[in-house]
Amino acid sequence: YQRRVREFQTFQHYFKQINLRSTMSDEEDTQVEGVGEAEEEQEIVECKLTEQLCGDSLSLLCKIGNGLSLAYVKMELKSKALTDISIISAFVHVRYLDISDNKLESLAPLSSLTHLLTLKADNNRLTTASLPPMPYLQRASFQNNKITDTEGITHPLLEVLNLNNNQITQASFDSEALRKLSILEMRGNNLTSTAGLGLPKLQRLYLAENQITELTDLDKCVALKMLHLRGNGDNTNPIEKLDGFSKNMIALQYLNMRGSKISSLKSEIKKLKCLPMLRGLILKDSPVAKEEEYRIEIIMNLRNLERLDKDIFTDEERQEAQELYRQREEEGKLSESNPEGAMFLD
Repeated sequence: YQRRVREFQTFQHYFKQINLRSTMSDEEDTQVEGVGEAEEEQEIVECKLTEQLCGDSLSLLCKIGNGLSLAYVKMELKSKALTDISIISAFVHVRYLDISDNKLESLAPLSSLTHLLTLKADNNRLTTASLPPMPYLQRASFQNNKITDTEGITHPLLEVLNLNNNQITQASFDSEALRKLSILEMRGNNLTSTAGLGLPKLQRLYLAENQITELTDLDKCVALKMLHLRGNGDNTNPIEKLDGFSKNMIALQYLNMRGSKISSLKSEIKKLKCLPMLRGLILKDSPVAKEEEYRIEIIMNLRNLERLDKDIFTDEERQEAQELYRQREEEGKLSESNPEGAMFLD
């Protein structure tokens, strides 16, 4: 009898521990759910810009208008969790504005800030960068938003534009409106071609990590010096050819196509002969980079090239290319349509 009593007490203690652990687990789950709900609530909490915050964020006292009045022209509102900046429309003299790292979904309140010179609106929730033409705006950055198109970017003095890491599938810039744009960054979007990017004053174009498989409109980029196309296409639809380059691109000095799927070196590299100023070429991590005499074949076709995959061509490599050319000439393997090769006979 005493043994059974002890067994009963042991089981009773055991079940109490189970119930206790279950209760604690339920409480922890409730706490976790509560934290999650609190975070969700925190994400949607509205936060309006106030006059007090505007005043605290102003700096850089400058002359305005006819020079007889003064106003603060720089406003920094970075990382304030703002969702509404309607009141900013009253600060018409602001020239330098930073509203990065907030939760803004619209730029509409900025329409009255016609004296803006620089605008930073990175890391928000914007779906468009559209604004009325800003007559003095020179630099604008909208990276890490949810922007889906390039409509409404028509600022006549804009020189630098950053649209990295958005959701843009097609560019449609107005070359007449953006006649000063020289640097354009659109890394990490969803572009499938370079259509709409033919801007005649553009000097640097960064398009890495898109889905680009077709190069079009680049013949209009007559001032382009640097073109960055690293990591484009995908396994099902990669960049396999060097089409799209034009003799109009007389200024292009640097071309990065690292990670492309170009596999035919001899037939494709000739397509870059139309680029007289090309000095740097990157084809690293492409199938052609594994071909025998990869560097020699390229320098034999692109006489002015100085660097391949960031490594300078040596005198020995140039000498080897010259000897290979002579050998092919003797074997009758050189095409009569390849007058460029005659450089090795000078």
